[in-house]
Amino acid sequence: MLLSSSRRSMAAMNETIRQHNGKRRRISLVTETWPPEVNGVAMTTERMVDGLVAHHDIELVRVRQSAQDGIPEQAAYRSLLMPGMGLPKYNGLHLGFPATGKLLRHWQQHRPDLVHVVTEGPLGWSAVSAAHRLGIPLSSDFHTNFHNYSSHYGARLLQRPVLAYLRRLHNRTRATLVPTEDLARELAAQGFADLKVVSRGVDTRLFHPRQRSMMRRHDWGADEHDPVLIMVSRVAPEKNFPLAIRAFRALQAQLPQARMVIVGDGPQRQALAKANPDIHFAGMQTGQALAEHYASADMFVFPSLSETFGNVTLEAMASGLPVVAYRYAAAKQHVRDGETGRLANPGDELAFIQAVQALAADVAACRRMGAASRLVADGLGWEQICQDFEAALLAVAE
Repeated sequence: MLLSSSRRSMAAMNETIRQHNGKRRRISLVTETWPPEVNGVAMTTERMVDGLVAHHDIELVRVRQSAQDGIPEQAAYRSLLMPGMGLPKYNGLHLGFPATGKLLRHWQQHRPDLVHVVTEGPLGWSAVSAAHRLGIPLSSDFHTNFHNYSSHYGARLLQRPVLAYLRRLHNRTRATLVPTEDLARELAAQGFADLKVVSRGVDTRLFHPRQRSMMRRHDWGADEHDPVLIMVSRVAPEKNFPLAIRAFRALQAQLPQARMVIVGDGPQRQALAKANPDIHFAGMQTGQALAEHYASADMFVFPSLSETFGNVTLEAMASGLPVVAYRYAAAKQHVRDGETGRLANPGDELAFIQAVQALAADVAACRRMGAASRLVADGLGWEQICQDFEAALLAVAE
């Protein structure tokens, strides 16, 4: 069954919060990624936990990230650290080991009112199994199209088994939370049940046009008027960097003073940097430095077709940048073609390249769309998103 995130359903879920105002729940969130790891899942989960701790007793079950990783003394939530290992080809990310028995024993002694599984690795599967055996209400997040990643890593034959695994895991939960209506429809067509849409937000105070830095632009070899394209992403095959670079080359032939900046790290970074020495590869950036990189550019380009959402799109919009992307995921949901950026139909590479060229050549339109992007982002702060998330969890707990 597909449960929409329309105003009616969101209002119904938020009514659940009002009905149970003051009634604290014990909620255990299980995840295999957590800051300081840099990815959309870790960032979103941290935001959601921050939104829950004021009203509920939160237990964070996560993978121990290093030998030095410990439980923070001043945290507003409890932590249970589990063993795991580094994820191949994803430096800095971890995969939890199976732990059904340990979770059974722990939750028998410290029973939560709800278990929410964020990631679908062995630890996530163990959490689903343990909660089932104990009869604990259970929900989950669908954050990553792992089944679609298979083709990008030479394992296309694994696509169907991975999809079957994901479907089995999520359908054992009472609700699977997804970030867009499109993804909900896609997963419903593939046999996923009980889908609820809870969108994503953006930190509009950190990501802001005022972070623009001429010093950054000078470091990139750009003056005030040179068009600068930026792409922020893990530098990996599924993100479609070759198309972004082809679009830049087409623009460069038209405007030789154009520059491109790529923020992020990953398995393709070294090869792409070697092949494109005139492109500035800034590596991984976080916090203030990341906000400055966004705001110091003039246009955000994002040709990925592997996202479940794409938080970077909202970060770029909050930074006052027009977005050129495929009509897909966060861009389809929040970018208005011709008003806050340009959208191409998924897979239409020529249209994507032409959109980059046309927008970069029209300085007035670029600035106008960037300002409009910021206005859209102003209405996408995390407070309402966290309330929707809380309401979805309480509906499952009831």
